[in-house]
Amino acid sequence: MTEKMPTRRRTGDLTSGPIPRTLLLFALPVLGSNVLQSLNGSINAVWVGRFLGESALTATSNANLVLFLILGTVFGIGMAATILVAQSVGARDLPEARRIVGTSATFFFLVSIVFAVCGWIWVDAILNTLGTPADALPLARSYLRIIFIAVPMMNLLSFVMTVLRGAGDSRTPFFFMALAVVLDIVLNPLLIRGIGPFPELGIAGSATSTLIGQTVSVIAILVVLYARKHPLRLAGANLTLLWPDPALLRIVVFKGVPMGLQMIVISAAALTVMGIVNSYGSQVAAAYGIAAQLWTYIQMPALAIGAAVSSMAAQNVGAGRWDRIGRVAASGVGFNLVLTGALVALLWLFDRSILSLFLSSDSAAIDIAAHINTVASWSFILFGVTIVLFATVRATGAVMPPLIILVISVLVIRTGFAYFMRGVIGEEALWWSFPAGSITSLVLAAAYYRFGGWRTMHMIEDRPAAGEPPDTGLGVPRERANMAPETPNG
Repeated sequence: MTEKMPTRRRTGDLTSGPIPRTLLLFALPVLGSNVLQSLNGSINAVWVGRFLGESALTATSNANLVLFLILGTVFGIGMAATILVAQSVGARDLPEARRIVGTSATFFFLVSIVFAVCGWIWVDAILNTLGTPADALPLARSYLRIIFIAVPMMNLLSFVMTVLRGAGDSRTPFFFMALAVVLDIVLNPLLIRGIGPFPELGIAGSATSTLIGQTVSVIAILVVLYARKHPLRLAGANLTLLWPDPALLRIVVFKGVPMGLQMIVISAAALTVMGIVNSYGSQVAAAYGIAAQLWTYIQMPALAIGAAVSSMAAQNVGAGRWDRIGRVAASGVGFNLVLTGALVALLWLFDRSILSLFLSSDSAAIDIAAHINTVASWSFILFGVTIVLFATVRATGAVMPPLIILVISVLVIRTGFAYFMRGVIGEEALWWSFPAGSITSLVLAAAYYRFGGWRTMHMIEDRPAAGEPPDTGLGVPRERANMAPETPNG
């Protein structure tokens, strides 16, 4: 007999209650996790910059771009699994949710192992392709090799956290992200400088602290989930679900690959711009690297709200609550405009004070980084709206249109502007390429949201699209099956 979740409102239920309040309360722990991750990267950059200098800082900037590319390749699999889990939870179908977790977890981890091994072997070729400055190359190699060892644990932790968010729990991932970050921050200076009983590892110590933090955290979160007997844990007979189901794996891959390619497109654009930046020397590269660190903070609200919108929209799709989808998207856009706009304003006011944390006050790189922020930072407000719209449409299974939009706006417009306009406005083309890409992506995303056919998409073929009554045999209340779908005006 199919195990059904209760139809009353419960912890993790994103299909009822006031939408703005529910969305905000769900997004806050996600935002907290993003803050911690960015704080982690920034503090580590402070340690590296202060202890080891600009060349080491350039090395970590180049290595982190590679890491982002690797994480992006498996992001789509995790995102597809999360959406499927959220739809199943919304439909009150726990066995289906566990089946998705088992198949996705095995495939996710195996792919991570492959990337880690290949990255270790070809680390020099990767860094040379980036055009990493010669003075930073040995440092980047030492740092990146240890990061590659950490990749499977990093990806597994990310997978567990995103699945929990799909199930409506954003608080547990926050606590264990905090554990990973605290360990990383505390161990970083100890392993870089060899303080106390710790060995002096230099830049490799920074990467080793990340490895330790991620490994301890993923083990801890799994122990806690099993101790709590979480409904999505795989135990006893359910361990057989770790053997991938070919039909389900095909859905996860076919839907996940386009979402993963979205991250790869963004990564490829960032790598292209980084390669051009590197041609201007370590000082400009260091300035751009610090500006990029600050941009992670600016983007945090949009990423957190996007994750919340995706989980909330997917649960409502599973429950057949199409009457709520447009209001979820509208609330997400509103929160993004307020929160991201506030951060952009704060960065504009306190730019140089913040930059002086990373570089000595007499460094010319501060002036360069301040100018980069003035030109480019405001564009992330626009890109944040795009993120929310993408999160809404992909919750139904519409994964190709966002990919196409990103290819056009980020890979073609942004990188094309940065490369071809250098002959006209010099290095300014690099910084103005960000507004050019963001404006394009917002226009195209808004057009697809308004006029596109995403409301008729499916993640799983037997799951209802807009206008199709959900199967009440999955435990969805019959009154929800009679909810009218939204009009395209949303």
